[in-house]
Amino acid sequence: MPKLSRAALEARLRRLFPDREFFMRSEGQVRFIRISGKLQLRVAALGVVLALAWLGTMATVATSSLVAGWHHSDLLDREAKVASAESRVAAYRADLGKVADDLQRRQAFIAKMVEAHLGDLPTDARAGETVSNSSGEAGKTVDKVSAALPEAAPLARIEARQLAFVEGLTRLADRRSAAAEAAMRKLGLNPARMMAALDDAGAMGGPLERLATSADGSLDPRFRRLGLSLARMDLLQRGLEGIPQSLPASFQYISSGFGYRTDPIEGGAAFHPGLDFKGPLGAPIYAAARGTVSFVGQKSGYGNCVEIDHGNGLVTRYAHMSRFRTRIGTAVRVGDLIGAIGSTGRSTGPHLHFEVRINDQPVNPRPFLEVAPHVLKEARGSVSRTAGEQ
Repeated sequence: MPKLSRAALEARLRRLFPDREFFMRSEGQVRFIRISGKLQLRVAALGVVLALAWLGTMATVATSSLVAGWHHSDLLDREAKVASAESRVAAYRADLGKVADDLQRRQAFIAKMVEAHLGDLPTDARAGETVSNSSGEAGKTVDKVSAALPEAAPLARIEARQLAFVEGLTRLADRRSAAAEAAMRKLGLNPARMMAALDDAGAMGGPLERLATSADGSLDPRFRRLGLSLARMDLLQRGLEGIPQSLPASFQYISSGFGYRTDPIEGGAAFHPGLDFKGPLGAPIYAAARGTVSFVGQKSGYGNCVEIDHGNGLVTRYAHMSRFRTRIGTAVRVGDLIGAIGSTGRSTGPHLHFEVRINDQPVNPRPFLEVAPHVLKEARGSVSRTAGEQ
């Protein structure tokens, strides 16, 4: 921006503050008042100075109040921490037994919450489980600690109860895993292969935060086994949820089964890789299991088609649709609407062609739809029944 000369600046100020005349009417007389440009400029300058001074004063007051508030808040926070720490230290010094009693009640509360949702934790050790019953050794430890340090006896009892709780959780996870594996085998599936597929399917990452149960950063072996057992159980439970277990449509009847048949269009022997459910045009089609929609579009012979990947090498295919009600990448649950019955592709009338494929090989869907609901229900209930018998 070019610098203004003094003459130019004075000229601009004269334009902004020209000499002005005002008239006033009073008692029938008219008076003219003339205000020069210089006077207007002086008044304006004075106003600016006063305004700046007022703003500066307000800013100083606001800053002082804010700083004082911060100091007050910080002081209150530090006082609360000191009071909390001092009260806890005082409680430990005054009555270590009472503190231990509080911890015991908390452990009992945690155990009740877990048992309310998972049932009674099993206490007996079985072959194939990853943890033994150490209650006997824990009792001996409590006796030794009590003899050597009587004041620490309550804490030793809490520790023993905590370890028994961890062992119970581990046994429960192991038994749920065993029930899930048995259910998969009944359906002709390989649990190890399904677990490997599930384990490889996830995209994972994030910061490294190692778990530790001791001050030196180590992890107690019993807690390590609990973590591994829970992870195994989680994989197998997800595998169960991905098994087709619900009818994909409200159908009139199965118009064509799985296996060899006479081709309905050209005649002659042909292999039919799924089940055909006859139903009215536009009737809803549902997901038979939990999974992720991996294909929506047209396939040769299938017409409008949807495929759902269940994360363990297992895929369900729904064909001859009249319309789609889902998109690629959508996470679906059992019974979610994914489309409508139609007659697109190689079809002689409205029906749903339903396939179950394992590692891209078609298998008979009938055992899954007929047997899976009962097998999976039994697998979910077997652990709670055995736990209740303890």
